[in-house]
Amino acid sequence: MAQQTGIIPLVGTLNGINFYYLNGKPIARKAGGGFTRKAIKTKASMERVRENANEFGHCSAVNKAFRFALNPFYKGHKFTHFHSRLMGLFTRIKALDTTHKRGERCVAEGIGQAHGLQLLQQFNYTPGCVVRQVLPFTLDVSSSDFALTLTDFDIAQVGFADGATHIALTYGVLDFDFNHLNYALHLAPPLVLDRSYADSTLTLEPATVPSGIGTALCVLGVRFYQEVAGALYVLNAKDSVGIAVLKCL
Repeated sequence: MAQQTGIIPLVGTLNGINFYYLNGKPIARKAGGGFTRKAIKTKASMERVRENANEFGHCSAVNKAFRFALNPFYKGHKFTHFHSRLMGLFTRIKALDTTHKRGERCVAEGIGQAHGLQLLQQFNYTPGCVVRQVLPFTLDVSSSDFALTLTDFDIAQVGFADGATHIALTYGVLDFDFNHLNYALHLAPPLVLDRSYADSTLTLEPATVPSGIGTALCVLGVRFYQEVAGALYVLNAKDSVGIAVLKCL
């Protein structure tokens, strides 16, 4: 591979040489290399490529189902690089699978490891709006009824986004089967607070509890609103929507 020189960079194939751009720079390299569809499917030397492709496809399917399941926490908002960041998470979890051979490793087996659950819980889902920084209080989840309690709550310590007059808390338990990608979301009634809220304890309890479909993920979402003429309008800046997995059961 060599970088092109000259006044007019080429793009295409000429005399067995591929001309193209890589990271904004004009590159030239010999055409070919054996990366045809047939070669990838059949050649022994392409086995690692096939293994990676199989596992990538699996992680992509998990990613899609997981994002869809979380949609009620960020409906109408588009996160930058959310898909690619979750792909990184599920790829790391998949790599924890020691049961299957390479090419057949799966996220569900990785989740079955203690470190897999730890990765799922500690992952920073929304770097622009970190829930535990927005709500710097004790967040306790009951193992019996899945109720979430915020103690020592002080509205003055809430990290309101610029222009926000209200914060909405959405809490639920996502019962997610990483094997078959089935799930059920058990939500608590949403709680909307303005800057004059005075209580020091908050409790959010799901109306229903998980039935054991899969892994129970206790998820807390925050969204900020601005009141204008008595109506609330959702803010969609990157620091206005946050999601966190508080606990995995």
